[in-house]
Amino acid sequence: MEAKLKKAIFMIAAAALALAGCQGQDGAGGGAGDARSQIRIVGSSTVYPFTTAVAERFAQANPRFDAPIVESTGTGAGVELFCAGVGVQHPDVTNASRRIKASELAECNANGVNQVIEVPVGIDGLVFIQANGAQPIPLTLEDVYSALAATPYGEPNTAKTWQDVNPELPAVAIKVYGPPPTSGTRDALAEMILEKGCTTNADMKALKDSDEDRYKQVCTKIREDGAYVEAGENDNLLVQKVAANPGSVGVMGYSFLDENTDKVRGLTLNGVTPTYETISGFDYPGARPLYIYAKGEHVAAVPGLREFLAEYASAWGDKGYLAERGLVASPADVQASAKAAITSLTPVSASELK
Repeated sequence: MEAKLKKAIFMIAAAALALAGCQGQDGAGGGAGDARSQIRIVGSSTVYPFTTAVAERFAQANPRFDAPIVESTGTGAGVELFCAGVGVQHPDVTNASRRIKASELAECNANGVNQVIEVPVGIDGLVFIQANGAQPIPLTLEDVYSALAATPYGEPNTAKTWQDVNPELPAVAIKVYGPPPTSGTRDALAEMILEKGCTTNADMKALKDSDEDRYKQVCTKIREDGAYVEAGENDNLLVQKVAANPGSVGVMGYSFLDENTDKVRGLTLNGVTPTYETISGFDYPGARPLYIYAKGEHVAAVPGLREFLAEYASAWGDKGYLAERGLVASPADVQASAKAAITSLTPVSASELK
């Protein structure tokens, strides 16, 4: 126990020295010898509005600390920045609309980031939206896969309209605005929607066992002929594009739908409408957990980081202020374990990840 305590004290001291010693790199620090006084957060555009709300409350409640800097970079880019190292030039927290990958954790560890604290903050729905007043397009997982895959079931995608995909759907041109490859929402679209739609076919299930690389290509690669349009990381801009193009469909997080019901509405997926209740119960096929990841090495060195994490934990319940922003509360046991992770700063284990 004494050896472990000494190691922990050494790690905290090393992190503090690293933060204090890095001066003005990448615009992240102050003058010579100064540690960074602001918490720096990067990552998911889906989690961004929730973390921004927490940052605002934190700044109001803790005037002795500088207000955190929150950047929307996308999940993949955020994790890459987060995992690049320990020190003032590296972020303290990254938002993620999917779980960190084992390969990403390995990259963190290779760069000296060994205390990656995983905090599930709530649940979101990966929703499909259309303009209010547009002809409804009730979708299934198989419909979405057949419309968006580059090579559905191994054949080139020639579908031009939703009716080409499914005779029961309207003859409306397929035009889907969605997230870019750097987004965790794009990863969720591939894994939760396209892949599940693909494996409704028995041959595709068999392909997974026989040739996993080919399976991933066939089941998750999105077509590049203009039917799918990368709309960037700004979901509010995506809402505007869908609202201005009544025949189009958008892919985004539920919270942005919840905030823009005067412009757009959610499409049913497998017969289920995206609502707070269907997402919280995981009845909606696009329900997914959201995360923040904190750098344990920075907790003792960056002023206010521990208090910021505590503020997040106070906000994510079903009666918390993040529910007003569209965040769906996690089950009670998940909330409890997330709070415990913040208190104990126990790093996520590679054995838990894919």
